[in-house]
Amino acid sequence: MFRFANPEYLWLLWLLPLLLFTGILSLHLARRRLARFARPEILRLLAPDVSPARRRLKFALFSTALGLLILALARPQFGSKLREVQSRGIEMMIAVDVSNSMLAEDFQPNRLERTKYAIDRLFDGLRQDRVGLILFAGDAVVQLPITSDYRMARAFARKIAPDAVSVQGTDLGQAISLATISFSERTEEDTRGRAIVLITDGEGHDSGALEAAKRAAEQGIRIFTIGIGTPEGAPIRIDGEFIRDENGEMVVSKLGEPLLEEIARTTDGAYLRSTNQSLGLDEIVRTINAMEQGELQALRFEEYDEQFQYPIGAALVLLLVEFLLLDRRNPRLRRFNIFDRTQDEA
Repeated sequence: MFRFANPEYLWLLWLLPLLLFTGILSLHLARRRLARFARPEILRLLAPDVSPARRRLKFALFSTALGLLILALARPQFGSKLREVQSRGIEMMIAVDVSNSMLAEDFQPNRLERTKYAIDRLFDGLRQDRVGLILFAGDAVVQLPITSDYRMARAFARKIAPDAVSVQGTDLGQAISLATISFSERTEEDTRGRAIVLITDGEGHDSGALEAAKRAAEQGIRIFTIGIGTPEGAPIRIDGEFIRDENGEMVVSKLGEPLLEEIARTTDGAYLRSTNQSLGLDEIVRTINAMEQGELQALRFEEYDEQFQYPIGAALVLLLVEFLLLDRRNPRLRRFNIFDRTQDEA
């Protein structure tokens, strides 16, 4: 694979046609000035050692060397090699509730948009940790497998939407079970540094959530729960219309905390109720970072072999030849007749 590490410097190659135009114009003007004094054949007799071919060659050598130096400045890189890097850190699966109740507007602009904003800011504070993303409602799906690519993670987090999960509801057990099996593989001895962050309004049924939490705790996984919403609740608006029940009453979504507190307690985690000022992710991440870090899987980084030294070397050789090459013929070498063919034609 071939690439330039600094391709922006390739714009300097536009100097070459400009240099060529300037050289041709200069040569043309010089010929016009000389034509005022004598005809070309008389000038050749008066200055037999002057060699236009040598000047053209020197100009070509200089232009080629300049082009090679610009290519070197752009840092050509060819081929690739892989090296393995061991690192220590935390693996964190973020499970986000995307059920319709997350559209309640007791948080501005609503619970789900407030969650997306907090997750986006979360990536700014991560370094060697790895993160994954799970979306759940009545079912659960992996939105992003565990990764250390925060740019990609941020892009996926911005696409969180209620239609990502087709089944409505709030099945916490499904979310915890899927998060538990979504971490990278570890040895049985190394179960450190793994955490699940569960962000939900808690409005749903148990559906095996506590059993799933116990299984996670057995594998050394701690669950931190964030309750987003208010105990008073708020109506749910979809496409500008408030949701109503079968009796025509407006549906109000309220924060359900007892189950979230129990899940966190079961796994030696922590529960935090979010506010409009702080979702609570920063506080929980600080707690997670204080956990004992585990040995992360070997990360494979692609590296490129630098090739800039070759165009620099070639450019230096061309510049040296250009410097040693004189504008005039060497009288001692005139008999070799390298550039002048008039004798052969005679």
